[in-house]
Amino acid sequence: MRYLFIHPVFPGQFHKVMHQLAADPGNEVVHISRQSSLQNVPGVRKLTFALPAGFAPQGHPLARKMETATAEGQAVAQLVGKLKQDGFVPDLIYGYAGWGQVMFIKDVLPNVPLAGYFEWFLNAYGSEFNFDPAYPLQLEHQLYMRVANTVALNDLVACDHGVTPTRWQQHQFPPELQHKLTVLHDGVDTDTFVPRPGAGLELPGLTLPAGTPLVTHVTRGMEPFRGFPQIMRALAELIARNPHAHAVIVGTDEIFYSAKPKTAATFKQEMLAELSGKLDLSRIHFTGWLDTARYLAVLQASSAHVYFTRPYVLSWSLMEAMAAGCLLVGSRTAPVQEMIRHGENGLLTDFFDHHALADTLHDALAAPERYMALRAAARATIVQRYGVQDLVARHARMLGQWAAAPVKRPFSPQVPTRDA
Repeated sequence: MRYLFIHPVFPGQFHKVMHQLAADPGNEVVHISRQSSLQNVPGVRKLTFALPAGFAPQGHPLARKMETATAEGQAVAQLVGKLKQDGFVPDLIYGYAGWGQVMFIKDVLPNVPLAGYFEWFLNAYGSEFNFDPAYPLQLEHQLYMRVANTVALNDLVACDHGVTPTRWQQHQFPPELQHKLTVLHDGVDTDTFVPRPGAGLELPGLTLPAGTPLVTHVTRGMEPFRGFPQIMRALAELIARNPHAHAVIVGTDEIFYSAKPKTAATFKQEMLAELSGKLDLSRIHFTGWLDTARYLAVLQASSAHVYFTRPYVLSWSLMEAMAAGCLLVGSRTAPVQEMIRHGENGLLTDFFDHHALADTLHDALAAPERYMALRAAARATIVQRYGVQDLVARHARMLGQWAAAPVKRPFSPQVPTRDA
């Protein structure tokens, strides 16, 4: 089989399934991206596309994503057309949807099945926006979202098949189109992310012996989307109540999803100013980015791991923490509730109630033996439902089946006839 993958960045979410497919000598695998890491996937040929020099959207401000998506889709279509001329016609195209790269694929290769990876659909209500009253969605941004969704809608209508990682993400898309989306997560490496009972923590400049009451938190960026203000307020209470507790926060203070704070350059600075005099910073440790080994060491030393998020895409770190046997304390929001059942494989508290979070963490640190069953159940959830080896194999089989199945033909309207 010949497979063509398309993603803004190589290898993106396709790394593991491409590796699986390329390991079969009977398959030929090509990947197109705008940006490519130095990383290679054995057996996968990397190609890149570029926008015209100096390109910048010039049209209506609300349509700038659409304009950029159109330009990227055109550039990919031209590259795919050249591949076709050179004799490479794939049996299946699998593209990251919603950003333009697959917009014109069906115009270049109408008889090749197209699968799309659909990660998110923007909604003004019911998900990440208009969730926190402190950050209301402005009308102009809501209008922008409606236009931006046009790209994902075009891709969803054009594709023959779709994939999305969780049911929560599937339910963000219009109900009349959800049937096109197969729910299939990318999987978690449960051989790497394993518990290590009794572990202490050794990081550069930080040594915490085994048995230290330790709260951990991992985030791409410290911001309201991931509950950073609530977590910091809870830690201030917890540290004051527990003279032996420490907290380790892994991640950056960059802002990826939220609007910028009004009183500081970053939300970390804003929260440190708000809680000045209430935080013992000798016991709250900000590590920045960590490599996998050190990140895993943090999880393995954790007494309680906090994961908060608005109703948005679930972070990989939650599931990796579960695989490592952490005691999860999560926000009672829909994406977290898909993974964590309160009192069965973790604990849930209200997103906005930092006092409840502090109380839950205090109890967890005071009686760790009470929660050992929840730790084991958290790991079992991931091993049984989200192990990477099983899911990647299922993913590869599914793509092979789609490649061999009859393709949806281009739409050809029929002229209605008058009833006799």
